[in-house]
Amino acid sequence: MKKLLLVLLLPLFLSAQAPIEVSNDTKWEYNLEKALKLAKKSDKNILIYFTGSDWCPPCKMLKKDFFETTQFTEVSKNYVTLYVDMPRNQDLLSAEQMKHNKAVVATYNKKGVFPLLKIINNKGKALDEYSGYAMNGDVRYHVQLLEKNK
Repeated sequence: MKKLLLVLLLPLFLSAQAPIEVSNDTKWEYNLEKALKLAKKSDKNILIYFTGSDWCPPCKMLKKDFFETTQFTEVSKNYVTLYVDMPRNQDLLSAEQMKHNKAVVATYNKKGVFPLLKIINNKGKALDEYSGYAMNGDVRYHVQLLEKNK
């Protein structure tokens, strides 16, 4: 009887959770010079996302909890978005891309913090940043950073 009750109530409990709207519509750039040109042309700031895609647990969770949501897709329309990955597995990027990413890290992420969201203007001047992720689903500070600097 208990099993039957559990089977009957399980769908009710699962449906009570708020769904997360998922989106992958953001257009990421992978080259700083191209991002700067696009930002100048569109008069937007640049959001640089520094990640360690294959080794950084907070980066992986932030991707799921923030970057793959429609909320991020909407707010990111105010930016040119630049993705800077520093994987430990060197085979994930070309040697040229890795060299480029290291140069961007040396300029805009001198402390080597991952994950890091950094806002720069279309001239390359750093404006604001937010680092880290507690992996608890709370992305309000990430959203506030983007809302504040658009």
